[in-house]
Amino acid sequence: MKMQIKEFAEFTGVSVRTLHYYDEIGLLVPAIVDEYSGYRFYDENSLLRMQEILFYRELDFPLKSIGDILSSPNYDRNKALKDQKKLLVMKKERLERLIEAVDDAMKGENVMKAFDNSEFEKYQAEAKEKWGNTDAYKEHAEKTKNYSKDKWNNMAEEMNAIFVEFAACMKNGNAPDSEEAQNLVKMLQSHITENYYHCTNEILAGLGLMYVGDERFKNNIDKHAEGTAEFASEAIKIYCKGIR
Repeated sequence: MKMQIKEFAEFTGVSVRTLHYYDEIGLLVPAIVDEYSGYRFYDENSLLRMQEILFYRELDFPLKSIGDILSSPNYDRNKALKDQKKLLVMKKERLERLIEAVDDAMKGENVMKAFDNSEFEKYQAEAKEKWGNTDAYKEHAEKTKNYSKDKWNNMAEEMNAIFVEFAACMKNGNAPDSEEAQNLVKMLQSHITENYYHCTNEILAGLGLMYVGDERFKNNIDKHAEGTAEFASEAIKIYCKGIR
């Protein structure tokens, strides 16, 4: 099989511009580039690679993380597909819970938010004072400067839903180093990178310590179930150290 870029774009449902960008950043390069015409051609391996990229994009993984995962010498496609399925099921369940929350709100019932606006503004001020000169904070400020109130609320709901999953994982008897808990850490890291700043393992490890070291974060997370903050923090510690 050999397809030109326009045909490949139509077949996979992505734009030609996106394919050009993926080629530019090395995420998906054409199988062949004609040295005379410059035409790009894609083959069966290109299609498999695109399928993997689309799965990770559906899970909201940032492009850099996808590239790092697919380029890893330890990448196991079959294991990755199993992990992707589990993450997609988690995402489906989280969306179902959010839909239930909307139904409850429509009935006039109270739906708990992760943080109210006053708390968020306070955290923002503290973050600027502590980390205003760091690259992560500058990236966060640039990325979020045009976010609407609805966008912030949606992000808070999504973050809240992840910690609901941590609580459920703990209640189900899973250990912090279990596959279920570690997949939730991946989801948390991806959520932060996608919406705030590039969340390296070093930054993530620091957040894990803050979740138990700062009483406000700890109390907020433990609203889902006593011990959730400690459970999530330990899962993050294990994930960042690569201990499984």
